[in-house]
Amino acid sequence: MNTLATVTIYLPQPLPKYCAGRAELSVTASTVQGMLDYLEQTEFALYQNLCDETGAVRRHLNIFVNTDNVRDLDGLNTALKPEDVVTIVPAVSGG
Repeated sequence: MNTLATVTIYLPQPLPKYCAGRAELSVTASTVQGMLDYLEQTEFALYQNLCDETGAVRRHLNIFVNTDNVRDLDGLNTALKPEDVVTIVPAVSGG
């Protein structure tokens, strides 16, 4: 059973404009999916820029828990622990 943890979410540009300019949020959730569910309820404009209409994380975004990409962990089921730092990073590509 996952327990709730208070984690810090860091939002690099351009994401703060979707949550009153805040680049850092404190959220209580047990998993990354729980964190997204919380954001859907409390920061809907931000949530819409993180997830598509099906609830899937947009393809151009990467979510890290501490230094690990959740894609390399348990995806959206990745458990969160107290004091974890979640960073949402737009993918960078070039040509």
